[in-house]
Amino acid sequence: MAMADNGRVVCKCTARRSFCFREVTFDEKPNLRNHLRNVSTVPLFRNGLITRCPSVAGNSILRESMYCIVAWMHEKNSRSSILSSSRHQRVPIYVMMPVDAFCIDGSGRPKIRKIKALTVALKALKLAGVHGIAVEVWWGIVERFSPLAYDWSLYEELFKLVSESELKLHVALSFHSNMNSSSSRKGGVSLPLWIIEIGDHNKHIYYRDQNGLSNDDYLTLGVDHVPLFCGRTALQCYEDFMLSFVKKFESFIGSVIEEISVGLGPSGELRYPAHPFGDGRWNFPGIGEFQCYDKYMMDDLKMAACKEGKPQWGERGPQNAGGYNSLPSGVPFFEEGEESFLSDYGCFFLEWYSGRLLHHADDILAKAAKILRKYQENKKTSILLVAKIAGIFWWYQTVAHPAELTAGYYNTALRDGYDPVASILSRHGAALHFSCLEMMDTDNPASYLCSPEGLRQQIWTASKKRIIHLIGRNTNERFDRVGLWQIHANCHHSQAEAKDERKLVMCLNPT
Repeated sequence: MAMADNGRVVCKCTARRSFCFREVTFDEKPNLRNHLRNVSTVPLFRNGLITRCPSVAGNSILRESMYCIVAWMHEKNSRSSILSSSRHQRVPIYVMMPVDAFCIDGSGRPKIRKIKALTVALKALKLAGVHGIAVEVWWGIVERFSPLAYDWSLYEELFKLVSESELKLHVALSFHSNMNSSSSRKGGVSLPLWIIEIGDHNKHIYYRDQNGLSNDDYLTLGVDHVPLFCGRTALQCYEDFMLSFVKKFESFIGSVIEEISVGLGPSGELRYPAHPFGDGRWNFPGIGEFQCYDKYMMDDLKMAACKEGKPQWGERGPQNAGGYNSLPSGVPFFEEGEESFLSDYGCFFLEWYSGRLLHHADDILAKAAKILRKYQENKKTSILLVAKIAGIFWWYQTVAHPAELTAGYYNTALRDGYDPVASILSRHGAALHFSCLEMMDTDNPASYLCSPEGLRQQIWTASKKRIIHLIGRNTNERFDRVGLWQIHANCHHSQAEAKDERKLVMCLNPT
């Protein structure tokens, strides 16, 4: 989604290479071929459409993104750093630093790969009109070897390069791993090694499914308040990391660093890992599975059931909810029978399951907002706090919305599950970062009952009601005009205020 009262827009291609744009007049299609001579003779177009940017020998860093940006430039305003909407509003453009820009050297220390090429690429992006760089700051890199031993050297070097290139920063504090991501098998980042050692002895620090399989991309929210990490709780680990970051980079906050996104779950998103796509358990459009079977969450479920006067409800999660790759039809919990999501038990479980996720967001964002408050109150160092949610759009046109339910969003045809999320973000002054910017309902088979457009509208309505910023990103890799026009259409909303200021961030995540 691409709208809010200030209309900030972030677009991200997850799982693959992305693409970037700069000055485009949407009422007048530019002659794209004529601009290739300004950058490279490598062909980017076939049959009048954008194709995948070609690989460059070695690590391309931001080179591919640079090609695409300049290819989409409009000659009339080739030095502008904005993307003009149909209402002549200005959209600063960000590009995301790819994960494989970093590596671990022989001594075990992180370093920037091909730093000379990166320096050239940053300068080229600035010349191309890009406003800034989006960077994931990994817990598994900074606090890698032992608790409270923070090594910020890689980011000190990187932020200095970005600043010297006169670019801005969108920083994502990433408390997850991407080792299991199919897009990150090269250059992936794990959780801190000392966390992994703890997990080797206690698998319950990770989310678990009904078969006891763990997902070690992110700590279960069940340990948010349990001191299992060398005397600290998970929440204290996140807080200490944020405090150390702000102390180290205070001079950049508000001047170079404009936005800070705080990770809330797998892929940085506020959700359960109900659809793990990296290990073969789940394939689209499976409904996914509930992730509440670590002992800490099960203990909490038992207490909640006892308070409800139904201790038997705390023994396990729904036993009739199918598996990862089930379809809704024929799965009793997601139909409308006596033992469905509409039953007393179903309502109890889903309230608890989604409620624990909301509490998790509330706890972390409260810490982050407190840390950033002095910068937000200072007009000279104003900074935006951001929270990222997932775009679970498949089976959206069913009554139960099963894929959303397993991910932790208690959203059905009969209940708005996103207003409570927006309410928490509003309380902490956080922006809502959402996906599916480029998608249309017709992009997927009709039998999957997908509706990214309906989901976008619901998210927009919730954010409008709670008066919060809404940031958007694209979910899939797109190099066609249809995708571009859809992104543009979602950058403008007919109900938006004329004073809206929009932002566009195209993120690069190469394989």
